[in-house]
Amino acid sequence: MSVSRWWWVAALGLVVSGCRTTGSAARGDGQGTSPKQELEFDAVTVTADLELDKLNDEELFAGGTSAFAASDFKQAARYFGRLVDFHPASRHRRAALYNAGLAHQRLKEWEEAQHRFSELSDPARGQGDALDAAFRVAETQYHLERYDEAVALLGVISARQDVTVNRRIEAQVQQGICQLEAGRPDEAEATLRKALSTYDALTDKEEVDDYFPSQAHFFVGEIYRLHYDNVKLDPVKGADKLAEDLNYKAELLLSAQGHYLRSIRVGNGYWATAAGSQIGALYENLYEHMVNSPAPSELDAREAEVYRQELRKKIRVLLTKSINIYERTLETAERIGSQSAFVDRTRESLAKVKALLLADAEAEPTPAPPTSGAEPHS
Repeated sequence: MSVSRWWWVAALGLVVSGCRTTGSAARGDGQGTSPKQELEFDAVTVTADLELDKLNDEELFAGGTSAFAASDFKQAARYFGRLVDFHPASRHRRAALYNAGLAHQRLKEWEEAQHRFSELSDPARGQGDALDAAFRVAETQYHLERYDEAVALLGVISARQDVTVNRRIEAQVQQGICQLEAGRPDEAEATLRKALSTYDALTDKEEVDDYFPSQAHFFVGEIYRLHYDNVKLDPVKGADKLAEDLNYKAELLLSAQGHYLRSIRVGNGYWATAAGSQIGALYENLYEHMVNSPAPSELDAREAEVYRQELRKKIRVLLTKSINIYERTLETAERIGSQSAFVDRTRESLAKVKALLLADAEAEPTPAPPTSGAEPHS
Protein backbone atom coordinates (compact mmCIF):
# COMPACT_ATOMS: atom_id res chain seq x y z
CA MET A 1 0.00 0.00 0.00
CA SER A 2 1.49 3.35 -1.00
CA VAL A 3 1.70 6.37 1.29
CA SER A 4 -1.13 8.05 -0.59
CA ARG A 5 -3.30 5.00 -0.10
CA TRP A 6 -2.60 5.09 3.63
CA TRP A 7 -4.08 8.58 3.63
CA TRP A 8 -7.07 7.21 1.72
CA VAL A 9 -7.67 4.51 4.35
CA ALA A 10 -7.33 7.03 7.16
CA ALA A 11 -9.88 9.27 5.49
CA LEU A 12 -12.35 6.40 5.22
CA GLY A 13 -12.15 5.87 8.97
CA LEU A 14 -13.30 9.40 9.81
CA VAL A 15 -16.71 10.03 11.39
CA VAL A 16 -18.72 12.36 9.18
CA SER A 17 -20.76 14.56 11.55
CA GLY A 18 -22.79 16.12 8.78
CA CYS A 19 -22.54 17.09 5.17
CA ARG A 20 -23.70 20.53 4.12
CA THR A 21 -23.44 22.11 0.72
CA THR A 22 -24.13 25.79 0.30
CA GLY A 23 -23.92 27.73 -2.92
CA SER A 24 -25.56 30.17 -5.26
CA ALA A 25 -26.73 29.91 -8.82
CA ALA A 26 -24.81 31.83 -11.42
CA ARG A 27 -25.93 35.39 -11.87
CA GLY A 28 -27.67 36.34 -15.08
CA ASP A 29 -27.96 40.04 -15.72
CA GLY A 30 -26.97 40.96 -12.14
CA GLN A 31 -30.51 41.70 -11.08
CA GLY A 32 -31.06 38.81 -8.67
CA THR A 33 -29.84 35.53 -7.10
CA SER A 34 -31.46 32.17 -6.63
CA PRO A 35 -32.30 31.00 -3.08
CA LYS A 36 -29.67 29.00 -1.13
CA GLN A 37 -30.14 25.21 -0.89
CA GLU A 38 -29.18 23.09 2.10
CA LEU A 39 -28.86 19.29 2.25
CA GLU A 40 -28.61 17.50 5.63
CA PHE A 41 -27.39 13.92 6.12
CA ASP A 42 -27.36 11.75 9.21
CA ALA A 43 -23.95 11.05 10.76
CA VAL A 44 -22.31 7.86 9.43
CA THR A 45 -19.12 5.98 10.11
CA VAL A 46 -17.31 4.74 7.01
CA THR A 47 -15.02 1.74 7.47
CA ALA A 48 -12.39 0.35 5.14
CA ASP A 49 -13.31 -3.33 5.54
CA LEU A 50 -16.98 -4.07 6.18
CA GLU A 51 -16.34 -7.82 6.46
CA LEU A 52 -14.11 -7.34 9.53
CA ASP A 53 -16.25 -4.62 11.07
CA LYS A 54 -18.15 -7.10 13.22
CA LEU A 55 -15.00 -8.64 14.76
CA ASN A 56 -13.57 -7.45 18.07
CA ASP A 57 -9.83 -7.10 18.75
CA GLU A 58 -9.49 -10.62 20.20
CA GLU A 59 -11.09 -12.15 17.11
CA LEU A 60 -8.97 -10.00 14.80
CA PHE A 61 -5.75 -10.98 16.58
CA ALA A 62 -6.68 -14.66 16.48
CA GLY A 63 -7.57 -14.42 12.80
CA GLY A 64 -4.33 -12.64 11.95
CA THR A 65 -2.25 -15.12 13.94
CA SER A 66 -3.94 -18.07 12.22
CA ALA A 67 -3.45 -16.53 8.76
CA PHE A 68 0.22 -15.79 9.45
CA ALA A 69 0.82 -19.36 10.63
CA ALA A 70 -0.74 -20.58 7.38
CA SER A 71 1.56 -18.24 5.40
CA ASP A 72 -1.47 -16.29 4.19
CA PHE A 73 0.30 -12.99 4.69
CA LYS A 74 -2.26 -10.94 2.78
CA GLN A 75 -4.99 -11.98 5.20
CA ALA A 76 -2.65 -11.60 8.17
CA ALA A 77 -1.84 -8.01 7.19
CA ARG A 78 -5.55 -7.32 6.75
CA TYR A 79 -6.55 -8.65 10.19
CA PHE A 80 -3.63 -7.15 12.10
CA GLY A 81 -4.00 -3.85 10.27
CA ARG A 82 -7.69 -3.68 11.14
CA LEU A 83 -6.91 -4.24 14.82
CA VAL A 84 -4.20 -1.55 14.81
CA ASP A 85 -6.33 1.06 13.06
CA PHE A 86 -9.65 0.52 14.82
CA HIS A 87 -8.77 -0.76 18.30
CA PRO A 88 -6.18 1.68 19.68
CA ALA A 89 -6.75 0.57 23.29
CA SER A 90 -6.36 -3.17 22.62
CA ARG A 91 -3.80 -5.08 24.65
CA HIS A 92 -2.79 -6.77 21.37
CA ARG A 93 -2.09 -3.56 19.50
CA ARG A 94 1.74 -3.55 19.80
CA ALA A 95 1.99 -7.19 18.78
CA ALA A 96 -0.45 -6.57 15.93
CA LEU A 97 1.63 -3.60 14.74
CA TYR A 98 4.78 -5.71 14.60
CA ASN A 99 3.02 -8.67 13.00
CA ALA A 100 1.35 -6.45 10.41
CA GLY A 101 4.81 -5.15 9.52
CA LEU A 102 6.13 -8.70 9.21
CA ALA A 103 3.22 -9.73 6.98
CA HIS A 104 3.81 -6.78 4.65
CA GLN A 105 7.51 -7.58 4.68
CA ARG A 106 6.86 -11.17 3.58
CA LEU A 107 4.76 -9.74 0.75
CA LYS A 108 7.63 -7.36 -0.14
CA GLU A 109 5.30 -4.45 0.50
CA TRP A 110 8.11 -2.32 1.87
CA GLU A 111 6.29 1.00 2.25
CA GLU A 112 3.49 -0.62 4.23
CA ALA A 113 5.96 -2.56 6.35
CA GLN A 114 7.91 0.59 7.17
CA HIS A 115 4.68 2.38 8.09
CA ARG A 116 3.85 -0.31 10.68
CA PHE A 117 7.34 -0.81 12.08
CA SER A 118 8.01 2.93 12.35
CA GLU A 119 5.30 3.37 14.98
CA LEU A 120 7.10 0.89 17.24
CA SER A 121 10.68 1.77 16.34
CA ASP A 122 12.97 3.46 18.86
CA PRO A 123 16.60 3.11 17.69
CA ALA A 124 18.01 5.42 20.39
CA ARG A 125 16.48 3.92 23.53
CA GLY A 126 14.26 1.01 22.56
CA GLN A 127 14.54 -2.53 23.81
CA GLY A 128 12.60 -5.65 22.87
CA ASP A 129 10.10 -5.10 20.09
CA ALA A 130 11.00 -1.39 19.83
CA LEU A 131 14.63 -2.31 19.04
CA ASP A 132 13.62 -5.15 16.73
CA ALA A 133 11.28 -2.77 14.90
CA ALA A 134 14.16 -0.30 14.41
CA PHE A 135 16.18 -3.01 12.64
CA ARG A 136 13.11 -3.82 10.54
CA VAL A 137 12.71 -0.18 9.55
CA ALA A 138 16.34 -0.15 8.38
CA GLU A 139 15.67 -3.29 6.35
CA THR A 140 12.67 -1.73 4.62
CA GLN A 141 14.74 1.39 3.89
CA TYR A 142 17.37 -0.84 2.32
CA HIS A 143 14.80 -2.44 0.01
CA LEU A 144 13.36 0.97 -0.82
CA GLU A 145 16.93 2.09 -1.69
CA ARG A 146 16.87 4.76 1.00
CA TYR A 147 20.38 3.81 1.98
CA ASP A 148 21.38 7.04 3.72
CA GLU A 149 18.34 6.84 6.01
CA ALA A 150 19.20 3.24 6.87
CA VAL A 151 22.85 4.16 7.52
CA ALA A 152 21.81 6.94 9.92
CA LEU A 153 19.37 4.72 11.83
CA LEU A 154 21.82 1.81 12.14
CA GLY A 155 24.55 4.22 13.24
CA VAL A 156 22.39 5.24 16.20
CA ILE A 157 21.99 1.60 17.27
CA SER A 158 25.65 0.66 16.78
CA ALA A 159 26.76 3.58 18.99
CA ARG A 160 24.65 2.40 21.94
CA GLN A 161 26.38 0.78 24.89
CA ASP A 162 23.16 -0.45 26.48
CA VAL A 163 22.53 -3.14 23.86
CA THR A 164 24.30 -6.48 23.52
CA VAL A 165 27.50 -6.78 21.51
CA ASN A 166 25.62 -9.08 19.14
CA ARG A 167 23.14 -6.33 18.29
CA ARG A 168 25.87 -3.70 17.93
CA ILE A 169 27.79 -5.90 15.50
CA GLU A 170 24.57 -6.66 13.63
CA ALA A 171 23.90 -2.92 13.27
CA GLN A 172 27.47 -2.20 12.11
CA VAL A 173 27.43 -4.96 9.51
CA GLN A 174 24.07 -3.85 8.10
CA GLN A 175 25.28 -0.24 8.15
CA GLY A 176 28.36 -1.20 6.13
CA ILE A 177 26.25 -3.03 3.56
CA CYS A 178 24.00 0.03 3.13
CA GLN A 179 27.07 2.25 2.70
CA LEU A 180 28.31 -0.09 0.00
CA GLU A 181 24.93 -0.01 -1.76
CA ALA A 182 25.00 3.79 -1.54
CA GLY A 183 28.23 3.80 -3.56
CA ARG A 184 30.63 4.51 -0.68
CA PRO A 185 32.92 1.44 -0.61
CA ASP A 186 35.67 3.04 1.50
CA GLU A 187 33.21 3.96 4.27
CA ALA A 188 31.65 0.51 3.98
CA GLU A 189 34.98 -1.25 4.37
CA ALA A 190 35.88 0.84 7.43
CA THR A 191 32.52 0.06 9.07
CA LEU A 192 32.71 -3.66 8.30
CA ARG A 193 36.29 -3.90 9.56
CA LYS A 194 35.24 -2.12 12.77
CA ALA A 195 32.57 -4.76 13.31
CA LEU A 196 35.10 -7.53 12.67
CA SER A 197 37.59 -5.95 15.09
CA THR A 198 34.92 -5.97 17.79
CA TYR A 199 34.21 -9.62 17.03
CA ASP A 200 37.89 -10.63 16.97
CA ALA A 201 38.47 -8.98 20.36
CA LEU A 202 35.80 -11.10 22.06
CA THR A 203 37.11 -13.82 24.34
CA ASP A 204 33.82 -15.66 24.00
CA LYS A 205 32.78 -15.73 20.35
CA GLU A 206 29.54 -17.45 21.37
CA GLU A 207 28.24 -14.01 22.39
CA VAL A 208 27.73 -13.23 18.72
CA ASP A 209 25.67 -15.05 16.11
CA ASP A 210 28.18 -16.31 13.52
CA TYR A 211 25.88 -15.00 10.76
CA PHE A 212 27.10 -11.42 11.21
CA PRO A 213 30.91 -11.77 11.21
CA SER A 214 30.62 -14.22 8.32
CA GLN A 215 28.44 -11.71 6.47
CA ALA A 216 30.95 -8.93 7.21
CA HIS A 217 33.87 -10.91 5.74
CA PHE A 218 31.74 -11.77 2.72
CA PHE A 219 30.99 -8.11 1.98
CA VAL A 220 34.60 -7.01 2.44
CA GLY A 221 35.28 -9.67 -0.20
CA GLU A 222 32.55 -8.09 -2.32
CA ILE A 223 34.28 -4.70 -2.07
CA TYR A 224 37.50 -6.18 -3.48
CA ARG A 225 35.52 -8.04 -6.13
CA LEU A 226 34.09 -4.68 -7.26
CA HIS A 227 37.62 -3.25 -7.42
CA TYR A 228 38.60 -6.32 -9.46
CA ASP A 229 35.69 -5.71 -11.86
CA ASN A 230 36.83 -2.12 -12.40
CA VAL A 231 40.21 -3.19 -13.81
CA LYS A 232 39.81 -3.54 -17.58
CA LEU A 233 42.19 -5.62 -19.69
CA ASP A 234 42.89 -3.70 -22.89
CA PRO A 235 45.49 -5.23 -25.27
CA VAL A 236 45.48 -2.03 -27.33
CA LYS A 237 47.55 -0.42 -24.58
CA GLY A 238 50.40 -2.82 -25.29
CA ALA A 239 51.91 -5.96 -23.80
CA ASP A 240 53.56 -4.27 -20.80
CA LYS A 241 50.40 -2.46 -19.71
CA LEU A 242 48.32 -5.58 -20.29
CA ALA A 243 50.68 -7.64 -18.11
CA GLU A 244 50.60 -4.94 -15.40
CA ASP A 245 46.80 -4.80 -15.40
CA LEU A 246 46.50 -8.58 -15.43
CA ASN A 247 48.81 -8.87 -12.41
CA TYR A 248 46.87 -6.17 -10.55
CA LYS A 249 43.57 -7.87 -11.38
CA ALA A 250 44.98 -11.17 -10.08
CA GLU A 251 46.08 -9.45 -6.83
CA LEU A 252 42.57 -8.08 -6.30
CA LEU A 253 41.14 -11.53 -6.99
CA LEU A 254 43.40 -12.99 -4.29
CA SER A 255 42.39 -10.22 -1.84
CA ALA A 256 38.71 -10.89 -2.46
CA GLN A 257 39.34 -14.63 -2.16
CA GLY A 258 41.08 -14.11 1.19
CA HIS A 259 38.04 -12.42 2.69
CA TYR A 260 35.66 -14.97 1.22
CA LEU A 261 37.79 -17.72 2.80
CA ARG A 262 37.61 -15.93 6.17
CA SER A 263 33.84 -15.87 5.77
CA ILE A 264 33.89 -19.63 5.21
CA ARG A 265 36.10 -20.21 8.29
CA VAL A 266 33.65 -18.42 10.60
CA GLY A 267 31.38 -21.39 9.96
CA ASN A 268 27.99 -19.96 9.05
CA GLY A 269 26.46 -22.28 6.46
CA TYR A 270 24.66 -19.68 4.37
CA TRP A 271 27.58 -17.27 3.98
CA ALA A 272 30.12 -20.10 3.61
CA THR A 273 28.18 -21.38 0.61
CA ALA A 274 27.81 -17.86 -0.79
CA ALA A 275 31.53 -17.16 -0.37
CA GLY A 276 32.58 -20.40 -2.05
CA SER A 277 30.29 -19.64 -4.95
CA GLN A 278 31.82 -16.17 -5.36
CA ILE A 279 35.40 -17.50 -5.34
CA GLY A 280 34.59 -19.95 -8.11
CA ALA A 281 32.85 -17.20 -10.06
CA LEU A 282 35.94 -14.98 -9.78
CA TYR A 283 38.18 -17.61 -11.37
CA GLU A 284 35.56 -18.25 -14.03
CA ASN A 285 35.35 -14.52 -14.74
CA LEU A 286 39.12 -14.13 -15.04
CA TYR A 287 39.13 -17.07 -17.45
CA GLU A 288 36.54 -15.32 -19.64
CA HIS A 289 38.58 -12.10 -19.66
CA MET A 290 41.75 -13.94 -20.68
CA VAL A 291 40.23 -16.19 -23.30
CA ASN A 292 38.36 -13.33 -24.98
CA SER A 293 41.27 -10.91 -24.92
CA PRO A 294 43.12 -10.60 -28.25
CA ALA A 295 46.91 -10.70 -28.36
CA PRO A 296 48.69 -7.34 -27.99
CA SER A 297 48.85 -5.57 -31.32
CA GLU A 298 52.65 -5.18 -31.36
CA LEU A 299 53.25 -8.96 -31.44
CA ASP A 300 53.98 -10.59 -34.78
CA ALA A 301 52.29 -13.84 -35.82
CA ARG A 302 54.87 -16.14 -34.21
CA GLU A 303 54.96 -14.14 -30.95
CA ALA A 304 51.14 -14.04 -30.87
CA GLU A 305 51.03 -17.86 -31.17
CA VAL A 306 53.48 -18.23 -28.26
CA TYR A 307 51.38 -15.74 -26.28
CA ARG A 308 48.22 -17.79 -26.87
CA GLN A 309 49.95 -21.04 -25.88
CA GLU A 310 51.13 -19.53 -22.59
CA LEU A 311 47.67 -18.08 -22.03
CA ARG A 312 46.08 -21.51 -22.54
CA LYS A 313 48.27 -22.94 -19.77
CA LYS A 314 47.16 -20.21 -17.34
CA ILE A 315 43.54 -20.65 -18.40
CA ARG A 316 43.61 -24.38 -17.62
CA VAL A 317 44.96 -23.58 -14.15
CA LEU A 318 42.12 -21.11 -13.56
CA LEU A 319 39.46 -23.57 -14.71
CA THR A 320 40.91 -26.33 -12.52
CA LYS A 321 40.96 -24.03 -9.47
CA SER A 322 37.39 -22.96 -10.15
CA ILE A 323 36.22 -26.58 -10.38
CA ASN A 324 37.96 -27.50 -7.10
CA ILE A 325 36.38 -24.56 -5.26
CA TYR A 326 32.91 -25.22 -6.67
CA GLU A 327 33.14 -28.91 -5.67
CA ARG A 328 34.28 -28.07 -2.13
CA THR A 329 31.49 -25.51 -1.81
CA LEU A 330 28.87 -28.08 -2.82
CA GLU A 331 30.35 -30.66 -0.42
CA THR A 332 30.06 -28.13 2.41
CA ALA A 333 26.50 -27.23 1.43
CA GLU A 334 25.47 -30.90 1.35
CA ARG A 335 27.14 -31.61 4.68
CA ILE A 336 25.30 -28.81 6.48
CA GLY A 337 22.08 -29.23 4.50
CA SER A 338 22.22 -25.72 3.05
CA GLN A 339 19.77 -24.84 0.29
CA SER A 340 19.95 -21.42 -1.33
CA ALA A 341 20.24 -19.62 -4.64
CA PHE A 342 24.01 -19.77 -4.18
CA VAL A 343 23.91 -23.58 -4.09
CA ASP A 344 21.86 -23.75 -7.29
CA ARG A 345 24.15 -21.27 -9.00
CA THR A 346 27.22 -23.23 -7.91
CA ARG A 347 25.89 -26.46 -9.43
CA GLU A 348 25.19 -24.69 -12.72
CA SER A 349 28.62 -23.04 -12.74
CA LEU A 350 30.40 -26.29 -11.95
CA ALA A 351 28.78 -27.99 -14.95
CA LYS A 352 29.66 -25.03 -17.16
CA VAL A 353 33.32 -24.90 -16.10
CA LYS A 354 33.77 -28.65 -16.51
CA ALA A 355 32.42 -28.32 -20.05
CA LEU A 356 34.85 -25.46 -20.72
CA LEU A 357 37.81 -27.50 -19.47
CA LEU A 358 36.77 -30.46 -21.61
CA ALA A 359 36.39 -28.21 -24.68
CA ASP A 360 39.82 -26.72 -24.02
CA ALA A 361 41.38 -30.18 -23.85
CA GLU A 362 39.69 -31.25 -27.09
CA ALA A 363 40.91 -28.10 -28.82
CA GLU A 364 44.52 -28.74 -27.83
CA PRO A 365 46.46 -29.60 -31.00
CA THR A 366 47.83 -33.12 -31.05
CA PRO A 367 51.64 -33.04 -31.18
CA ALA A 368 53.10 -34.54 -34.30
CA PRO A 369 54.93 -37.88 -33.81
CA PRO A 370 58.73 -37.64 -33.82
CA THR A 371 60.35 -38.28 -37.20
CA SER A 372 63.40 -40.49 -37.69
CA GLY A 373 65.43 -41.44 -40.71
CA ALA A 374 66.05 -45.00 -39.42
CA GLU A 375 64.06 -47.83 -40.96
CA PRO A 376 61.87 -49.88 -38.59
CA HIS A 377 63.20 -53.27 -37.57
CA SER A 378 61.56 -56.19 -39.26
